[in-house]
Amino acid sequence: MVAQPIITGILSYGMSGRVFHAPFIEASNFFVFKAIVERSKKKAQFDYPQVVSYDSISELLDDEEIELVIVNTPNDTHFDFAKKALLSGKHVLIEKPFSPTVAEAQELFEIGKQTDRCVLPFHNRRFDSDFKSLKYILDRNLVGKPIELHMRFDRFKPEIGPKIFKETPRPASGVLYDLGSHLLDQAISLFGRPKSATKILSQNRPNTKVDDYASLILNYQDGLNVFITTSLLVASPQKSFVLHGANGTFIKDRTDVQEAQLQFGMSPLDPSYGMEHEGQEGVLTVILNDVSEEIDVSSEKGNYMELFDAIYQTIRLRVPYFVSSEQILWQLEILSPSQKS
Repeated sequence: MVAQPIITGILSYGMSGRVFHAPFIEASNFFVFKAIVERSKKKAQFDYPQVVSYDSISELLDDEEIELVIVNTPNDTHFDFAKKALLSGKHVLIEKPFSPTVAEAQELFEIGKQTDRCVLPFHNRRFDSDFKSLKYILDRNLVGKPIELHMRFDRFKPEIGPKIFKETPRPASGVLYDLGSHLLDQAISLFGRPKSATKILSQNRPNTKVDDYASLILNYQDGLNVFITTSLLVASPQKSFVLHGANGTFIKDRTDVQEAQLQFGMSPLDPSYGMEHEGQEGVLTVILNDVSEEIDVSSEKGNYMELFDAIYQTIRLRVPYFVSSEQILWQLEILSPSQKS
C-alpha cells in the first residue's frame, strides 16, 4: 500500500478526462480519484461510482481534501483555472497547450514557487511507443550524427469540428497549438532549444477560422534541422518519424495504440496495454561497407502511466519532473503568434 496517495480532482469529463486522465488516476495506487466537474451531463459516476461530481470548478477548488487538480478544460481557460487552483493551495497538472503565451506560463511557474505547489505540464506523447522507438535510435547513435528529422501528426477532418474552442479564433486555437505542441515538445525533449524557428500556418478547409495546417522548421547549432508538420487534410497519413543521420536512416509510422485502447475501455493495467501490433516495427537502414542493410526495430511498450508515476515522484518526493519549465517556455516562444513565420 502506497503511503499518502495524492487526492485528485479533474476539471472536465470530456474526451481527455475520460480517456487520458481518469483511467490512470483510478488504476494507480499513487492517487485517489476524489472528484470531477460536470456542469450538465453526469457521466463520470457511471464509470466511477465513488467519485464526487461537482457542478462547478469553484466547488471542486473549495474541497480541502483535494491536493492535485487536473486542468483539462478548453485551451484558452488553462491559465485562469490553473492560477485559481494554485491560489487555492492545489498542485496542478495542465493539459497541452500549457498556456497561450509565455507571460502566462511564467506567471504560473512563479505562483507555484510562491505557494510551494507543483506546476506540471501534461505531455503524455513522450511515452508513445513510436516516439520511444525514435528515442531508442538516437540514444544509441544508430544512425550516427543526426542531420535531418521529419515529424508529422496527420489527420483527415475536412469538416469544421463541434468543439468551439478549437474552431474559433481565440488564444491557443488552431492545429499548431492542438497537435503541433505534441511534436514540438518531443523535439525539444530530444534536442533542446533550437537556434531558430520558422513557422508556416494556413487555412484550407471550407469556412475554417483557424489554422488547419502548420509547419515548423527548427534549426540547431550543430546543423541539425527538424521539420514538424501537422495537418487536418491528409487522407493518407505519412510516416510519423523520418530520421536521416550520417550513417543511416530510421523510419517509423504512428503506431502507438494507447489512445485507441483507452477509447475502447481497456485498463492501463491490462498486460496488452500499450503493445504495438505485429508488423508495425520501425525500419533502420544502415550502410556497411557500401552494402545497405535494413533492420526491423521493435518498439518499447507505450505507457502513459509512467507520466503519472512521475507526478507522484515530483509531488511527494520532489524528484525533478520530466518536463522542465524552461522547455515549456521555449515551446511557447515558438507557438506564440508573435513568433515570425
